[in-house]
Amino acid sequence: MHKPMNDRIYLYDSTLRDGAQARGVDFTVADKQAIARELDKLGIDMIEGGWPGANPNDDQFFAAVPKLKHAKLTAFGMTRRAGRSAENDPGLAALLESNTPSVCLVGKAWDRQVEKALGISKNENIRMVQESIAFMVKKKREALFDAEHFFDGYKANPEFALEVITSAYEAGCRWIVLCDTNGGSMPHEIEAMVTEVTKHIPGSHLGIHCHNDTENAVANSLAAVHAGVRQVQGTINGIGERCGNANLISIIPNLMLKMGCKTGIARDKLAHLSEVSHFLDDRLNRVPNPQAAYVGSNAFAHKGGLHVSAMAKDNTSYEHIDPGIVGNKRAVLVSDKSGRSNIIDRLAGMGITLPPDHPGIARLVSEVKHREAQGYAYEAAEASFELLVRRQLEQVPEFFSVQKFRVLDERRWNAKRQLVTVSEATIKLSIEGEEIMTVAEGNGPVNALDTALRKALARHYPKVKDIILTDYKVRILTPQEGTKALTRVMIESRDGKGGICNTIGVSPNIIDASFDALGDAITYRLVAG
Repeated sequence: MHKPMNDRIYLYDSTLRDGAQARGVDFTVADKQAIARELDKLGIDMIEGGWPGANPNDDQFFAAVPKLKHAKLTAFGMTRRAGRSAENDPGLAALLESNTPSVCLVGKAWDRQVEKALGISKNENIRMVQESIAFMVKKKREALFDAEHFFDGYKANPEFALEVITSAYEAGCRWIVLCDTNGGSMPHEIEAMVTEVTKHIPGSHLGIHCHNDTENAVANSLAAVHAGVRQVQGTINGIGERCGNANLISIIPNLMLKMGCKTGIARDKLAHLSEVSHFLDDRLNRVPNPQAAYVGSNAFAHKGGLHVSAMAKDNTSYEHIDPGIVGNKRAVLVSDKSGRSNIIDRLAGMGITLPPDHPGIARLVSEVKHREAQGYAYEAAEASFELLVRRQLEQVPEFFSVQKFRVLDERRWNAKRQLVTVSEATIKLSIEGEEIMTVAEGNGPVNALDTALRKALARHYPKVKDIILTDYKVRILTPQEGTKALTRVMIESRDGKGGICNTIGVSPNIIDASFDALGDAITYRLVAG
């Protein structure tokens, strides 16, 4: 283990921009807002929200940024274009309009790219960098310079690469970010080059941004820290274009637990690391990587044999850390006490305090394990988990009782010879002994069910009118079953005050799973008052 570093390491997350370039990733505005909130709760220092002016989603996100308690929001863009002044560049203007406290400007640091890709002189490239940074500093923005292809540029022409980044530093840039843009560098190369750079720019102003094309992004980032950089950039789970980016989910515990570095994340917050990793996978409707370091379901899994029998006497020799530190758990020899501790911790987060020997704890441990075996995943369905807890503790009144429901889909040609599909839902329920039956049409069976349910409840519980379904995700849990597969439905809803809750339903019938998630969303709002 290295000697502990007393210098503060700043964490910069680029999931919402760089991570969104991954194949198959298409964040909605709601996704970006939810991810930003999770990163803020974890303790990330800076969040790159996107590229203003690049697409409607990024523009909408910057127009409705969630309230952040810890993290500083950053907007990403380019240095001014060749032949324009910084004051008249539309890209820089869009960055200013985003009203973020900091901006990150990308520019070339490799002479080959300057001459072949941009088709400009090296002197003009340096002026573009210097003037753009100076302009942002003048406008009272904290400026970062993303030195694209820095390490390739340094190998080819170290004098030019250094001149580019020193011009940004001298213009008032807070962070000079050294980029391994094509992910081709090795850790020993990164460490040697960063060491040389620190002779020109102090490490307190240097960052590292690595791509993972050789599976070295995490190692390269840590090597750069060891050589002196004090900001590390990456994404949750390492998502990004091609082979991805440096994975902050593994970088963070490596920095804190292995290198003794200080970050903006409190030690107890590390227990939320697994939750954040799985949260992103759920938002992307992906199955989490079981082999992921620190947070994967197999990261602390031990198959039968020598290891398991030895662990009965010494359970630390075969694990490099206590799994609970990062919010994970051992897959074998998980004691009832361990399960109780996890539940008690979750209860504390909901403001519920129970003694460890409370009989409700044992019931909850058993019920959670049973439901997880059925396909439930509560990391990203906090509202459903809280309802599960409160029902076990008999703290949820029976607001309504559903007796039956029916959903019909009709696909037909209308009078204008247009092919349309109409969904109709009928629901029968009772409230305080009163039977109520309602019928509603909707844009699909879930919308029809949602409308019919709230219509039935509205007279007794007017607040249900303000609930809006903002996201709906489906995952097939048993693909080998084909169209008979077990289905998990995740629903995000928002109330009239802007509060967000996430609920879950699991069933072989997608309508049944959807109804359970809808019912939880409404019940949660009624419990909340």
